[in-house]
Amino acid sequence: LVIETLREVDPTRKCYRMVGGILVERTVKEVLPALEGNREQISKIIETLSQQLQSKGRELNEFREKHNIRLVGEDDPRQPPKDGTEGGKGGAAGVLVS
Repeated sequence: LVIETLREVDPTRKCYRMVGGILVERTVKEVLPALEGNREQISKIIETLSQQLQSKGRELNEFREKHNIRLVGEDDPRQPPKDGTEGGKGGAAGVLVS
């Protein structure tokens, strides 16, 4: 947004930029290339981090499959699904009645 705004402004006009916590007075023609360079670097970093995230996700899935790690509530694909009916027993398993 700042880059688009500064493109429409006279290049000799004063502008202020925060550098290391200090407000510095510059001209638009000095600040604009620095801002564009920062934007390009941020785009490259985002792309690199996205690739690393995908790589770690694949690595995590391979590790989970290799060591048979499942999350709580996740069904094991090798076991048949449970019906809830186990040989005609009622739903009162674990209840003591005197």
